[in-house]
Amino acid sequence: MTNSFKVFCRKIFLENIDFYVYFIKTMEKAHQMTKKIQAVVFDWAGTMIDFGSLAPTVVFTELFSGQGMAVTHEEAREPMGVPKRDHIAAMLAMPRIAAAFEKRFGHAATDDDINRLYEIFTPLNEAVAADYATLIPGASQTVSYLRANNIKIGSTTGYGRSVMDKVLPLASAAGYSPDNLVCGDDLAEGRPGPLMMYRCFADLAVYPPETVIKVDDTTPGIAEGRAVGSITVGISLTGNYVGLSEADLAALPEVKRRRLNDEAAKKLRDAGADHVIDSVAALPALIDTLQQD
Repeated sequence: MTNSFKVFCRKIFLENIDFYVYFIKTMEKAHQMTKKIQAVVFDWAGTMIDFGSLAPTVVFTELFSGQGMAVTHEEAREPMGVPKRDHIAAMLAMPRIAAAFEKRFGHAATDDDINRLYEIFTPLNEAVAADYATLIPGASQTVSYLRANNIKIGSTTGYGRSVMDKVLPLASAAGYSPDNLVCGDDLAEGRPGPLMMYRCFADLAVYPPETVIKVDDTTPGIAEGRAVGSITVGISLTGNYVGLSEADLAALPEVKRRRLNDEAAKKLRDAGADHVIDSVAALPALIDTLQQD
């Protein structure tokens, strides 16, 4: 490159420097806007209410016990996060439970059997869920933070609509009224697919997906967020995989409590969670960090 050409280029740059500065600032502003979190979509049990996600476990064990088949809490918890009919189907597909069902009824479980059990399950769930609708510590403060920062609040759940009709008034009275709710039986497909999140985007009028955070304590819930390209945050300590009430958790030795939390966090990370926190109480600090990076 000749000296005269260098001089020419420098002259052109200096003559248009105001435009270049404006362009750079505009691009920086656009980048900052892209980073702005527009909405958080929460799961319910184990995430915002029902410390330990106890209600569904109680109902599933009661359901199968009523059919003459004992199931463990671990078996009841394994498919947690999917719509409840799908959850029943997943449990019936487990080899031990499948064999117990066939021994009890003389045939392998069919779709009719799944439908029959789901019809029994729903009123049981309606009766029990309301007893476990207490907000998890820190949930109310997190809601206040989101409102103060003009961040919309969405929600999805594996519960059916009739169950949430019992839970919503209790949550509202405690200070939690999300801007929308998508239930496990609202759409043709639930978790781990993307449809409930797409409904949230439409209801809340938010996009692109990377400006929305999905918060959940189960792997299907994390998969739901990943399926649409949202930021995913796993909840370890208060959720399904530790599976203990607040009192039972507090009674554990610190070493065991830490081990259970680490195991739960690993499951969520293995499912693809971008971040894992102990409870929703830690979400405001995480959002502040995300928007400063």
